[in-house]
Amino acid sequence: MTLSQIDEKDIAAQLSRGELLLNVSPFVARIKSDVLSLARDIAMMYGQFGVADNDSFADFHIEVTLDGGLRRWIKPVARFAFDGKRSFLPLPAGQAFPMMEWGLNWCVAAHAHQYLVVHAAVIEKSGKAVMFPAPPGSGKSTLCAGLVHRGWRLLSDELALCDMDSGLVFGMARPINLKNRSIDVIRKFAPDAILTAPVPDTAKGTVALVRPPSNSVLRAGEPVRPNWIVLPKFSSGAAASLERATKADTFMLVAEQSFNYDIHGVQGFKAVTQLITHSDCYQFTYSDLNDAVRVFDELLDDASA
Repeated sequence: MTLSQIDEKDIAAQLSRGELLLNVSPFVARIKSDVLSLARDIAMMYGQFGVADNDSFADFHIEVTLDGGLRRWIKPVARFAFDGKRSFLPLPAGQAFPMMEWGLNWCVAAHAHQYLVVHAAVIEKSGKAVMFPAPPGSGKSTLCAGLVHRGWRLLSDELALCDMDSGLVFGMARPINLKNRSIDVIRKFAPDAILTAPVPDTAKGTVALVRPPSNSVLRAGEPVRPNWIVLPKFSSGAAASLERATKADTFMLVAEQSFNYDIHGVQGFKAVTQLITHSDCYQFTYSDLNDAVRVFDELLDDASA
């Protein structure tokens, strides 16, 4: 069963009881919340995702709940908890859905040590995959959203899950997080994209999330072996430019953008080495998404020729 088969009122009821188990392959998250708007946003963004039975095993038990007392009615705030323990500072209740998304990212990055977890977007088309490791503010998610709305399959815009032995990369195909000007950029570039209402005044500015394409969600369990590792950088007014990067520099970047590289020690070193060895490495500068799509489609065509 998918979430879209459940009425929004029933989703809210399941959330209130802590009985909503969402399949975010390869994980299951049990979610509890008394924030009414969260049911709406989850239904909108995760409609094509599967749901598990209440007695199923869950990897992560998370809560997004309102403070009690007068704070429930006067400038209400919500708190995120993992396994019953509050994990972050409270945020305005209107930021509940972004908080849930950031919190779930943290759960994976801080606990899924069966993988090398890299801060990276991953997309695939015609059996060829691109991995975009990059620090915040690079334009990674905007580029990912643009390419996904031109036929590339979304694996992740935020967390790449690298199998330590095989070198295959998994993604959860979850909603794409956009910030500030990127929201309007994607609205104009992909008018059919479904976005949440923008949430202003967060720690990251104004944010909105983009619903992942249904086909990407259906194929979320299909891993890839990256053909290209590309460091993206948005630069206003710049022409699209794809240039070779050294494997040594790319290794350092991937290691720096890995949440748990140090934890894995030698095994982490070997995992990054395997990624780099089997990939061509580039730096990519862009300002216009149409140009970016052209560059990556040409890269794909050249590889398929």
